[in-house]
Amino acid sequence: MTTANKITLTRICMIPFFLYFASQPMLSGDYMRGGLQFPTFTVVALILFCVASFTDFLDGYVARKYNQVTDFGKFVDPLADKLLVSSALVLFAEQGAMAGWMVCVILARELIITSLRVVAANKGRVLAATWTGKVKTCVQIGGIILIYLYYILMGAIGSGMVNNMLSDSGVGILFVNTSGTDAFLTLVGWVVTLVTIYSGYDYLRKNWDLIKDGAVKQK
Repeated sequence: MTTANKITLTRICMIPFFLYFASQPMLSGDYMRGGLQFPTFTVVALILFCVASFTDFLDGYVARKYNQVTDFGKFVDPLADKLLVSSALVLFAEQGAMAGWMVCVILARELIITSLRVVAANKGRVLAATWTGKVKTCVQIGGIILIYLYYILMGAIGSGMVNNMLSDSGVGILFVNTSGTDAFLTLVGWVVTLVTIYSGYDYLRKNWDLIKDGAVKQK
């Protein structure tokens, strides 16, 4: 097995650990720093997500530099990316960090384009990654990181308020009002959703002949 594929498999192995920490209450924890209490689980989830996202760049770089591009890598690498991002987004919907309909739209785009790739592959055609697809990936990863940073910051600010009111109280859960209707979270959600929609539209527009041919044959 090539080094690039090992890196990709490492990313997949990290996903269960990310899921565990990311599924915990986003404002809970006891990591103290500078008199502030940071939400431990969210900090760890962010670190795991960032490391896993970096391996996406790393395995591609290694594969190209050392000529380690394989069919296995072509299949598993995008699968690992979608599993990681989709896991974070689904948990955001559950935790109120992102509207559920936005997550549904984003996942629908991924399923549609994946199906289109399968159709193209059956016809011996490879759908090259477009610049909109690359931007979409960066925006999704950046949006997820921003949401985690937001909760970490809110957790730290909330702990400072609690400590001022109840010094040495040993509070373990940070009660901060951060819902999916928060302006910042809503803005991030809209940006990620709109960029994802446009990327899907761009793929469909450039490869509409695949769908059109199929519809004509059905008739």
